Amino acid sequence: MQAKALICDSKQAFTFQDVVLPETGPDRVLVRALKTGVSIGTEFALIRNKISWGPYPLCVGYQGVGVIEEAGENVEGFAVGDRVYYRDGKWMELTDGTKVSCVAGTHCSHAMIDPKTTHGIAHLPKEVPDEAGSLFVMPSVALYGVDMANVRMGTVAVVYGCGQIGLGVVAFCSLRGAVTIAVDVRDDRLEVAKALGADHVINGSAQDVQAEVKKIAPPGADAVFESTGIPACVDQAIPLARTFGTFVMQGNYGAAPISFNFLPAHGRRLTWHFPCDDGMAPCRRGVMKNMAIGALDWGKVITHRVQATEAPALYDAINKGEADDVIGAVINWE
Repeated sequence: MQAKALICDSKQAFTFQDVVLPETGPDRVLVRALKTGVSIGTEFALIRNKISWGPYPLCVGYQGVGVIEEAGENVEGFAVGDRVYYRDGKWMELTDGTKVSCVAGTHCSHAMIDPKTTHGIAHLPKEVPDEAGSLFVMPSVALYGVDMANVRMGTVAVVYGCGQIGLGVVAFCSLRGAVTIAVDVRDDRLEVAKALGADHVINGSAQDVQAEVKKIAPPGADAVFESTGIPACVDQAIPLARTFGTFVMQGNYGAAPISFNFLPAHGRRLTWHFPCDDGMAPCRRGVMKNMAIGALDWGKVITHRVQATEAPALYDAINKGEADDVIGAVINWE
């Protein structure tokens, strides 16, 4: 069948064009997209070839909310008309037969999905708004890291970097009763961090971060979440931890080797955690449940909303550094 998709070529040019999806078949479902969420970190790492999940052309995007339009005869638990959230869209070609690398290909009007995969689909709770629900992966990544670090009531947690993943860490540390300190260089992100429960905010471009953390927790933080994904920030974040503290590499640092100063981490006898992916179905369910009951007001991260036809211009602006005010963005396919 024909669909419309956001396509990126090897020159990092973005177009909105026709693509061809396969027939549904007995074991798959066809989902019509309602909203898809933008991940500025991972998606643009793929676009810029910082990491690679396949050759150009690409259809990026790995989170969306939609409605099932077709369901194969062998599909169980899902039916036409169900509202779902999904991470997948594996199969796609351009109209000339060129294979598109779907990474994971959700920025498309339709997605062909095998529901039995680990990154397939699940039912969207009726209380979850489409927009906030379409940005479910980043808070799921955050929840996975918070769970790995065993954040508890009274834990002093520093979140170093308040993009969407960092903001998710702020929210879930706060929900667990931690003393939560948000660090970023942008006041707009810090305002969102406060709205999501941060007890303290520090602007790293105007304040001495280590000195400010010591005022709150003289021994240092129990847990530090390096959430920028910028290798140079690792050494900036390590000294914020206390002796025998926990350090979480919450960002994605790409395929290239990274280095850090050994002695500050060594002297603190830090325990390091390396979350990968989004914690799978348990973390996604946890995020959706918290959205559904109002504990996670994730709509607060959304700063930009565009129609699907406007997505190429948004992506071009972000890629060129001309849209620094974007925190969370949603593409509307309706």
